[in-house]
Amino acid sequence: MSTLVECVPNFSEGRDKAKVDAIVDAMKMDGVYLLDREMDSDHNRCVITLVGEREAIQEAAIRGVGKAAELIDLCAHQGAHPRMGAADVVPFIPIDGVTIEDCVAMARHVGAEIWKRYQIPVYLYEAAAATPERQNLENIRRGQFEGIREEIATNAARRPDFGEPRVHPTAGATVVGARKFLIAYNVFLNTPDVEIAKKIAKAVRFSSGGMRFVKGAGFLVRGMAQVSMNLTDFEQTPVHRVFEVVKREAARYGVVPVSSEIVGLIPKKALEAAAEWFLQVENFDSSLILENRLAAVMSGKVAVGGLRAGVEPFIEQLAAPTATPGGGSAAAAAGAMAVGLATMVASMSRGKKAYLQYEAQLSAAIARLGTLREELKAAVDADAESYDAVMKAYKLAKTDLAGGDALIDAALKLATGVPLGVAEKAHEVDQISESLFAVTNPNMKSDLTTARALAGAAITGALANVEINLASLKDQVFAAEVRKRVGSIGR
Repeated sequence: MSTLVECVPNFSEGRDKAKVDAIVDAMKMDGVYLLDREMDSDHNRCVITLVGEREAIQEAAIRGVGKAAELIDLCAHQGAHPRMGAADVVPFIPIDGVTIEDCVAMARHVGAEIWKRYQIPVYLYEAAAATPERQNLENIRRGQFEGIREEIATNAARRPDFGEPRVHPTAGATVVGARKFLIAYNVFLNTPDVEIAKKIAKAVRFSSGGMRFVKGAGFLVRGMAQVSMNLTDFEQTPVHRVFEVVKREAARYGVVPVSSEIVGLIPKKALEAAAEWFLQVENFDSSLILENRLAAVMSGKVAVGGLRAGVEPFIEQLAAPTATPGGGSAAAAAGAMAVGLATMVASMSRGKKAYLQYEAQLSAAIARLGTLREELKAAVDADAESYDAVMKAYKLAKTDLAGGDALIDAALKLATGVPLGVAEKAHEVDQISESLFAVTNPNMKSDLTTARALAGAAITGALANVEINLASLKDQVFAAEVRKRVGSIGR
């Protein structure tokens, strides 16, 4: 299966184009593509956006860190943006065929290699953090290069995750992590008073009582006060809401936003949500956008609009007079939908003040549900493929009388294992969903009830497929082991 990962390394150089070119060149390799590069002379920082295959993009990031260490001397570096390393931060973001857990493993591999090759100490942050205190980049970077250089050897809390407790003399230290898509969003004000920007940043950022999934600071950039922000989950705290809060806070000081900027790239979904909000379009959904509708048509999807466009092709395949996809695939899909609902409920409660005491439990549930979702989605196709393999085995057995029974039994075992795995995973989803009732918003009870009902349907349907296959198996030892596992699945 193909994998696609985004990497957005930030380097402490935004003025010397030749140096940035050299860093970008160092990261060029097969399977890695440059999507964007941003240089900011005031911040003296550049942001490079890469996308590529899992293995290739890890090596590209490592090489970029090494080249930055050759070219950037933090002892002589000055800029508005906080920094602790020549390669300051290197996040990995899952795009396709990988999970956030996969990106955590990537971050740890890259961190170990950076120390091994370049003797640059590495800290892990966000989802890759080894301790809760290091989830937030601000906690790791406090004091910047100079402060870390002073304390790294004497303060145990500042020891790196990889490497010895000493900074690289010119390249400092690097932070590597795994996270969801982040939007770097800055708002410029019609004043040079940076203190106003700092006050607004304090009001909007989560760490000082503001909006969840918003980090913020105030800077003086091009003679204007700038509220510089990172939006770490734009689906829960959207860009348009952030802009409106900044605008409202600015009015308290008699100033207004004059413009805003995106550093790097922004998902189309974020702009669609902003357009819907500001234009107040009735019954808006993404299928109303010409390019989205065209893409759906060109990819073979039924262009009927709304959420229906996503599920209709699968429903029509189920209705077609063919053996696959059938009940096993439908059971897996039901389990995946159950996971989706449970994840939504947990995600919408995590981070809210009323549920902060359950933060660890909700985070653990979301992480596990993410893995289960990918496995159940994969089982939709796997079930159909296993059925096709059984039919192929029966055909081959007609010409291979001696080994025919073995071929059929092998195929039936595979066709039994897929729905059995679906039932076990759906059972786990059901248990997690049940546990969420007590730690999430009670107004979302109906969503969890639906999740449990879907999980139950997945279990029932999957186990029916298990029994059908067991009835034809000759290997009764295998059948007994399967029935033992089936017996442990209950509600």
